Amino acid sequence: MRPRRILLAVFPLTLATGLLAGCTMTDSGSSDTSSSSSSPAAAAADVALDSEQILDANEDATITEDDEWSTSNAVTITLDGSSATSDGDGVTIDDGTVTITTAGTFILTGESTANVVVAAPDDAVIALVLDGATITPADAAAIAVTSADDVVVSLTAGTTNHLSDTDSYADDAVANAALWSDADLTITGDGALEVDGNGNDGISSTDDLVVLSGTITVDAADDALRGKDSVTIADGDLTLDAGGDAVKSDQDDDAKQGYVVVSGGTVDLTAADDAVSAATDLVVTGGDVTATAQGKGLKAGVALVAEGGSISATADDDAFHTNGTLHVSEAAQVTAASGDDGLHADVALLIDGGTVDVTRSNEGVESAALEIAGGSVSVVSSDDGLNASSGSTTETADDTGDSGRLSGGGGPGGGGGGGESDDGSTLTVSGGTTTVDAEGDGFDSNGSASMTGGTLTVWGPVQQGNGALDVNGTFLVSGGTLLAVGSGGMAVSPSEESTQASTTLSTSGSAGDTVRIASSTGDVLETFVAEKDFSSIVYSSTSLDDGDTYTANVSSD
Repeated sequence: MRPRRILLAVFPLTLATGLLAGCTMTDSGSSDTSSSSSSPAAAAADVALDSEQILDANEDATITEDDEWSTSNAVTITLDGSSATSDGDGVTIDDGTVTITTAGTFILTGESTANVVVAAPDDAVIALVLDGATITPADAAAIAVTSADDVVVSLTAGTTNHLSDTDSYADDAVANAALWSDADLTITGDGALEVDGNGNDGISSTDDLVVLSGTITVDAADDALRGKDSVTIADGDLTLDAGGDAVKSDQDDDAKQGYVVVSGGTVDLTAADDAVSAATDLVVTGGDVTATAQGKGLKAGVALVAEGGSISATADDDAFHTNGTLHVSEAAQVTAASGDDGLHADVALLIDGGTVDVTRSNEGVESAALEIAGGSVSVVSSDDGLNASSGSTTETADDTGDSGRLSGGGGPGGGGGGGESDDGSTLTVSGGTTTVDAEGDGFDSNGSASMTGGTLTVWGPVQQGNGALDVNGTFLVSGGTLLAVGSGGMAVSPSEESTQASTTLSTSGSAGDTVRIASSTGDVLETFVAEKDFSSIVYSSTSLDDGDTYTANVSSD
């Protein structure tokens, strides 16, 4: 087949400013994004916060370590039928209820429909050692800690323990989970714990909830794992199935609380609502997290930081969502499959390391201030791939009937896509390797955009109503390599003020065609195989010379 050629002049591009300028903290210590929300570029300063800064600003979770208690003077409670027996002080057994009233270590073994209540002094440290214990009351929580300071539940190695509660609680019930605590709760040990939260939550603490180890399976009518002040998962093998949220911390009265941390372990989450919900911050530094949710996957009220580990979220709503800032960095491996946004931050979103793979989404990665500064990013979307939007865009009327967009786009040297005003949002690529496959706009900013480094490849839409590039304000390029391939009807190219040259080539081809971009002297600068049908190519790299002319040779070989 004879190659098709197109000749166009090159246009220059300009330098853009960086997105990040530092980080700020509120007096209370939690990262503050609300004060910056009117200026996405300024708000982006907070997104650079790492896990250490976020956690230092929060109130430390209370953890009862193994060296704080001992089994040397432990009291044994033998569960039997509808009651139990005990060989030590500090335990009363009455009418199907086992009550622990003093500090100390208590070993529970056997099977019973009796419920266990811890009603100890407010300064008491209690260790409950589950050694092959099955506790299944029909009308109460299996274990309810009504008063104590710190409580640890230790799972004896080689044993499987089972907790099951009533199938309904009164609206004013205080204890409303199979394992419920009104004190800080730590779960540790090398054994297994199976929890059926029939009436409400599976495991719940009104203070801090910490999982240090153990094989833990929870099936809950509502939330599976809930720590009101905080939830920390340091290690263990957790399988959580929830009718509400799988992991939840909902303290919203204190900016230093209401957070969730995952630093290790294997965590498998299935939720009818959100897989992980943190009122303030959600931090993942390690472990292997797999989440499936009918609501959102991982959700934070203030900051979401993915710094390590493997995190895979499949959600009907956003896979990763924060009302504030989202930061993916270092060794984090993030995979998102979403019915809405893959990664969404209301204020600012930064990817400067790790791997992000959005395999399915409506809009792939979205924020008012969005920067890719490093790492490897791959996005597949049914609408926009990378989208910077503050939510305040206004559109002019048009005669096309296509969502308020004007036909024709910005054209060569443009920016300024299709009749929409600049809403102040920012989209920056300053490093990393990014590939976008979008059915809508591939690289879309309702405000301005810039590229200062990295590699950006956009496989844009086949239909003419969208473009591989769509920028309402200026699109300034001063570095990196840009290849945007898509439809020509809404084609937008970098602004003429840019300091790095670009060329816009109006040529057509089909998926599977080989395209060679060559200079006027015949030097081939770029070769690629098209992944989609196309009628426009935008290319920019340091190899282009301002004022030269370039050809796109398209062939089916």
